[in-house]
Amino acid sequence: MFWTIALLFFSNIFMTMAWYGHLRDLRGHQLWIVVLISWGIAFFEYCLQVPANRIGANHFTLAQLKITQEVITMVVFAGFLYFFMGQPLKLDYLWAALCLIGAAYFMFREGLPALT
Repeated sequence: MFWTIALLFFSNIFMTMAWYGHLRDLRGHQLWIVVLISWGIAFFEYCLQVPANRIGANHFTLAQLKITQEVITMVVFAGFLYFFMGQPLKLDYLWAALCLIGAAYFMFREGLPALT
């Protein structure tokens, strides 16, 4: 389980940069250049995300794996928003995070999967 969560965490850093990082630093570049740079960054995301899902499928149901990824995505995005983009965090983000925690609760309320 540790490797699944760690790989998903780092893959989300790459994907968040691929999707949104260009909005800070590459606004003046041609769109096709930005797309190529984003694809290059996304390649590394896939190098982490695919193994994470392969490993995670041995420990989680597919629904549990997806909600875990979504919670990690929001944690990474909040950090990205604050530290990289310099935008303030708002109280609404907390409420959205609580909704995700609720979703995770329903996915895992029968207990965590056994480590094998």
